[in-house]
Amino acid sequence: MPRFSIIVPSQGVAGRLSLALDSVLAQSFGDFELIPVCDAPDAPAADVAAGYAERDSRVTPVHSPPSAGPSGARNTGMRAANGVYLLFLDGDDVLVPGALAALADRLDATGDVDVLYFEHERTPWWEGEPTNPAAPLLAKAPAGAFAPERAPEVTGVQLPAWSAAYRRAFVTDHGLAFPDGHFTDVGFGGLVTIAAERMAVLRGVVVRHLVRRQGSRLNQPGAHHFELLDQTDLVLTRATEQGLSGARSEQLFEQLFATVLKTAAHPRRLPARKRAFFRRAGKLYRRHRPTGFRRPGGRLGVQHRLLAAGAYTAFRALRGANQCATRAAQLVPRPRMLRTSLLYRRQLRRPLDPDLAVYCAYWGRGYTCNPAAIHAKARELAPHIRSVFLVEPDQAHAMPKDIDHAVIGSRRYWEVLARAKYLVNNANFAEGVVKREGSVHVQTQHGTPLKKMGVDQSTYPVVAAATGSFAKLLGRVDRWDYNLSSNRHSTQMWERAFPGSYESLEYGYPRNDVYCTATADDVARVRRELGVPDGRTAVLYAPTHRDHHTGFEAGLDLDAFCEEAGEDVVVLLRAHYFYDRGRGNSSGRIIDVTSHRSSEDVCLAADALVTDYSSIMFDYANLDRPIVVYADDWEVYQETRGVYFDLLEAPPGPVARTPQELAGVFRDGSYAGPQSRALRAAFRARFCQFDDGRAAERVVRRVLLGEPPEAIPPVLPLAERVPAPAAATLVRS
Repeated sequence: MPRFSIIVPSQGVAGRLSLALDSVLAQSFGDFELIPVCDAPDAPAADVAAGYAERDSRVTPVHSPPSAGPSGARNTGMRAANGVYLLFLDGDDVLVPGALAALADRLDATGDVDVLYFEHERTPWWEGEPTNPAAPLLAKAPAGAFAPERAPEVTGVQLPAWSAAYRRAFVTDHGLAFPDGHFTDVGFGGLVTIAAERMAVLRGVVVRHLVRRQGSRLNQPGAHHFELLDQTDLVLTRATEQGLSGARSEQLFEQLFATVLKTAAHPRRLPARKRAFFRRAGKLYRRHRPTGFRRPGGRLGVQHRLLAAGAYTAFRALRGANQCATRAAQLVPRPRMLRTSLLYRRQLRRPLDPDLAVYCAYWGRGYTCNPAAIHAKARELAPHIRSVFLVEPDQAHAMPKDIDHAVIGSRRYWEVLARAKYLVNNANFAEGVVKREGSVHVQTQHGTPLKKMGVDQSTYPVVAAATGSFAKLLGRVDRWDYNLSSNRHSTQMWERAFPGSYESLEYGYPRNDVYCTATADDVARVRRELGVPDGRTAVLYAPTHRDHHTGFEAGLDLDAFCEEAGEDVVVLLRAHYFYDRGRGNSSGRIIDVTSHRSSEDVCLAADALVTDYSSIMFDYANLDRPIVVYADDWEVYQETRGVYFDLLEAPPGPVARTPQELAGVFRDGSYAGPQSRALRAAFRARFCQFDDGRAAERVVRRVLLGEPPEAIPPVLPLAERVPAPAAATLVRS
């Protein structure tokens, strides 16, 4: 059997799970089994775990339903374990290099102890100094293996479950398991402390815990804090039944009620029923207080006395004179920018309009992208919702005549932003926009991430400088209630790049619905509008933005490409939207479509796509038409921008590194040949998971109509979708 079984629950951390698994598989000590615990076989984390299992036989994923919570996931992992010792690792934590070797050496020195406690490092997710909270507790422990009576202050209730190694036979013989509900680490740690007969400590960091930006779930407000009292009662009742010695019982009691008092004294954790929590805690205190227990000194001792006496009014006074003022201030939303108009402040005092939705795309560039697609579907399915599109002054003239809109910065702009219940954007609303209680913010995104996004950009100086304050960025992320995703890759990367408390909606991108609903007549109409001559092969060339360039550079001599690729080839040039100046620059066989409102129309018109690293490739793949990657500066792009995966290892079609190679794949027809189709099929399976033509409907039904998740139309399998037909024959003779 392996020396260690490492159990990794993964609920809600799919984006970081690979870091945890990599930290285990990179250990120099290899005698272990790795057990990721996933919600279900089709959950985002399950895809990650399955990939590791295919590459390493030591990885054996198991499944535990989300309803079972962290305790159920860990218990499921324990039942599947075969190792001598059990280790727990949260899905967003990592083992430090050499951790397993250090544990193995320590266990060799101490012999088979029931539990080996070790230090862990709490690392702030963004900035700040790491801390080692376990070090002071473990510093006083004896040097070798010891009986618990020799160090009664060493208990598991002050340590997370992933700060110890547990002998599996000990856990099994005593029937130990993680109790249901919240604060399960407190319950399990206390039960282990009571049952253990031989302990040891390792004075060294084994686990590096990445503190979540959202903070611990246990610190969030809610009635779940009453479950801390359940765990306290469970542990102390078991201690009485086992006849725990006086010193051990007193330490266990004091440490448990230190946690209880911390919660009782924290006004935000118990927004309601504070007195009920205090009253029940006092009853438990009096019931379980060990005979002869001496209260601690100082302020904590005063809290003990007040809890024992049930003096809630006096206890509440200790929380500070400023509590009422702070609570009152929190009830009034405040804009975060000094430039926010007084009008907006006044409007924020008015009630939300439950039938008003505000949309914006690309910082006000017009009626386009996912917000426009959701808006159109809302007019059909939720006509009672009044919709207003936000637009920059220089784009107002281009808005469709039947779309109600407000110019950004105008009086009406501030009015609708302040009162709308629903706010939909593919970028972010202005810094001063307040997230009001009861409002619903939907972040639709506008592409699948190949390049690094959000806080992942921080290590790339050129990009970080252009991004500005990451603290402000994350303040905007905190407004999101929902975040759209078109594939599992995006779900995981958004979680990493934009850490927040939003719900991910794996519904697909509404703007891509048209790729499954457009007809041959639609394709012909768009080609006529763009000026594509009949019988020509239209190649869409869509390069992405280069952060190290100061302006648009085509990166390719398009006239030369047309001459070499074939006489029937025309190029649709679509530069990044940063370079849209509202006017085309077409000439000869080059048709400039940069300023065309709809990238979806441009894709429908194209018979093939040539791009470098633009996210348009993920959208275009829904059409199942040829894609060629022109990667003349891949190494430079990786270095300056950062990417989430190696595109050249898993491209959507042929890869060309020079203009000659690019023209060659069109001249000989290989751009549309069997190998190209095989690469595209694999790419589509990975990145076209949820774009089935009904994404907008799913969003409207879930968000605007409030339908439950189980009532939302399921995603149509990829094999059953029929993409819009191409206009030209794609295989040359």
